[in-house]
Amino acid sequence: MSSSSTPRETGKSLFDQVGPALSRLRRRTSGGRRDLTRNLVLNVVADAPGEMTVGGIAAEMGVTQPVASRTIAACIADGLLRRSASQADGRRTVLELTQAGQTERRRFASEQRETFEHITAAWEPTERMQFAQFLIRYSQDASAWSARQTHRSDDDPSARAHD
Repeated sequence: MSSSSTPRETGKSLFDQVGPALSRLRRRTSGGRRDLTRNLVLNVVADAPGEMTVGGIAAEMGVTQPVASRTIAACIADGLLRRSASQADGRRTVLELTQAGQTERRRFASEQRETFEHITAAWEPTERMQFAQFLIRYSQDASAWSARQTHRSDDDPSARAHD
């Protein structure tokens, strides 16, 4: 980047690094691929505003249903999730966290907090707090944005292609 870069060009260059940085964070601060995937599934189920299905988890994870099914089957075998009949439609099967799943989710959160504390140990306390607040806000805003995109694509499938 030259010194003649405009603030807009500088911002664009910086923003281009956000996606890869988030990807590196996810890969380098988890307990391994298995833990990363299990944590993702448990959080998707726990954070769902309503009932969660295998198809819903696949959509949230951005994977095919068979890929999600394998991960879910492993979580069920490990006692972290259970299948149950939907309260809204008894013909549909939904997924719920078990007590063990809730415990495992808390364990993941604790490990992630400890990792955050180690990585940011040299930061000023105000920087740590501000970064944590911004990261949480970004996550919440991303969820809201994703819900709006899903709603728009449900209303008009061509709308998503224009964003």
